Amino acid sequence: MSDTGNLLSMSRNTPTQFWNDSCSIPELTYAISQGAVGATSNPEIVGLVLKNETQRYIPYIERLLEQYPKATEDDIAWLLGEHMAVEGAKLLYPIYEKNNAANGCISIQTNAKFYRDEARMVEQALHFDSLAENIMVKIPITAAGVKAIEEATYRGVTVNATVSFSVPQVIAAAEAMERGLERRAKEGRKNDGINPVCTVMVGRIEDWLRETAEMSGKILDPVCFDMSGVAIFKNAYRIFKERKYKARLLVAAYRNHFHWSEFIGGDISMTIPPKWIKLFNYCDVTVENRMDNPVEAKILNQLSNQIGDFNRAYEPDGLKICEFDSFGAAKVTLTKFLSGYDNMISIIRGIMINM
Repeated sequence: MSDTGNLLSMSRNTPTQFWNDSCSIPELTYAISQGAVGATSNPEIVGLVLKNETQRYIPYIERLLEQYPKATEDDIAWLLGEHMAVEGAKLLYPIYEKNNAANGCISIQTNAKFYRDEARMVEQALHFDSLAENIMVKIPITAAGVKAIEEATYRGVTVNATVSFSVPQVIAAAEAMERGLERRAKEGRKNDGINPVCTVMVGRIEDWLRETAEMSGKILDPVCFDMSGVAIFKNAYRIFKERKYKARLLVAAYRNHFHWSEFIGGDISMTIPPKWIKLFNYCDVTVENRMDNPVEAKILNQLSNQIGDFNRAYEPDGLKICEFDSFGAAKVTLTKFLSGYDNMISIIRGIMINM
């Protein structure tokens, strides 16, 4: 097997960038060798890395327990997550420095429990931003999250807007970022080092549309679901280019190769899990521009005519900001993120008890 593959070719020959959707240092090291220019983390990822690489982090946890003898499992969990993010930031810093802060960041996620609390999200975002120069902070695109995104951007934080599945959400986030940047500019503050992104979790919206179709007894051509997230992302991309937002779009939540191959050539970022990095790297799919290829009209028509939530996610005015929290894909994902946090706490509890 060659040491290089499709992703390195993509990163060298197209404007499309990719990140490692993990904060594991061995996985990030490999991804960087294949052209990755960023990484991401969240409590679920931190828990998985800890589970797979326990011996690497036991000494650090022991030091934390000595330093903070009254620390709870939650305290240790967040300190460990911050440590993993800082480790990844150090590995990515040469890319950050070489590219004048345009890439080379690692994302760290605010507490999913704060998704309704603007002030607590901003407070945590400012803390994370202080950990390293090349930290990017994930804030969910909920109703409160939109306000937090604007305020955090105004305060100089580079935001990765997440828990997002729709065109209306990324538009709202991008416009919040624009407002934050404009407020800074009016006060004479520099915006050069602030390079935000807006995420579309294409796999998660596809999961939700499949579920809604099943619940309502609808049968569609299977490719419709595989291309639904692609259609939503491409529509968002078109709008972002027309409106010239500073924010860059980021594709996340992989389910099939369309979530990579259909976006090659776009001026976007991809956050790809390590498993998919290797699958994409050595598959037979060619690296060529497909971002400009429209989704077939017959697919769009089936989705539009039969799945109401597709229209809500696809059309720029399909959701109001007050509806972001109650959108099905958002509720499912927030629940999963909270469950992922609980799983991480369980792992740390087991380690602490047995020390």
